[in-house]
Amino acid sequence: MNNVLVIGSGGREHAICWRLKQSSSVNIVFCSPGNGGIADVATCINLRTPQDIIRFCKEQAIALVVIGPEQPLVDGLSDMLAAQGIAVFGPSKQAAQLEGSKGFMKAICAKYHIPTAAYGFFTSLSKARVFLKDKAYPLVIKADGLAAGKGVVIAATPKEAEEALSDMFAGRFGDSGKAVVIEEFLQGEEVSYFALCDGETAVEFGYAQDHKRVGDGDQGPNTGGMGAYSPAPVLTPPMREIVMQTIILPTVRAMKKEGIPFKGVLFAGLMLTDDGPILLEYNVRFGDPETQALMARFDADLYKALLACSKGGLDKVKISFRKEAAICIVMAAHGYPGDYKKGSHIRGVDKANEINDVMVFHAGTEIRGGKLLANGGRVLGVTAIGTTIAQAQARGYKAVGLIDWPEGFCRRDIGWRAIGI
Repeated sequence: MNNVLVIGSGGREHAICWRLKQSSSVNIVFCSPGNGGIADVATCINLRTPQDIIRFCKEQAIALVVIGPEQPLVDGLSDMLAAQGIAVFGPSKQAAQLEGSKGFMKAICAKYHIPTAAYGFFTSLSKARVFLKDKAYPLVIKADGLAAGKGVVIAATPKEAEEALSDMFAGRFGDSGKAVVIEEFLQGEEVSYFALCDGETAVEFGYAQDHKRVGDGDQGPNTGGMGAYSPAPVLTPPMREIVMQTIILPTVRAMKKEGIPFKGVLFAGLMLTDDGPILLEYNVRFGDPETQALMARFDADLYKALLACSKGGLDKVKISFRKEAAICIVMAAHGYPGDYKKGSHIRGVDKANEINDVMVFHAGTEIRGGKLLANGGRVLGVTAIGTTIAQAQARGYKAVGLIDWPEGFCRRDIGWRAIGI
């Protein structure tokens, strides 16, 4: 039996802790810092620095550290742990550049002929302006570094492109905007594809579609994600094989050849075009809220799978998912993704959890004075399983109806793309 430490405090980490807790290989699941719901399945502890984490791992004989968010990976936490002989799920600082630098990701794609949108990479505003001349619109303008999902602008006109570039180079996203990628706008349907990697090979770890816009019908501003469902019917078995053979495996081989083998999860944001699947971006950690739907369907030993990414032998580990569909409906605080208030009281989560095949994963919550309080923008991920996406959707919204939280809201159409397929 092994002790595991999960780093993070969101719905993704709650789902990971929940699934790890069910592993016959796991004794205690710790989570830093955790949240009000994670405390039900893991021992929460606030470890503030890498040194605190390393010390804790040694004191508690931690067999595996699972790093949830992207920032600690880009900052090199995985390297610090590995240097102390601690097994870690998550790529090295160099390998994490696949998410931490869009320019790096694009350069890898160009060098190794991995299908992605045509682009230019710029470190100066003047050269970026020259590049824009005679370009067809819309164009996609991206801050090079991490920007909490907000560093992407679809510019419909030259004026919008100029404003986006000026904002980024003026410091709107801090150091993340010191360089930009300008790329062609692709038409098609977006989908999320996940693959576990051990530096040598990769295996599929599910696929999903999320809903980025805040409002029904995909209206309003982009968010961190208002819901997701898995599997995504639009990604057919032949299409998934194309993704693995033309995008995922070539990336794993490329990273190994560059001397920076990738170990962890490759989360490929894809556009399914008339010419086939095209890579929009890589994330080097599990998605949120896709993970909640994936973990609801996962039907094997998560500990063994994640440990194999660190130590090798991934091709010998069982990876399987339930045939049923899963949906995650995000409940957010009014005002999100803009200004919102914290501290409102949430009731009825226990009633929602009593519904068969429903799991309410917490994202921005805390327990204070014995009450469950909202402590973030995206607060709950109501997740349900069904024989079809339509059934999972109905079950999920039934659970939402039992949650008493006047200060919260959710989209009412999560899963709409897949209903009827």
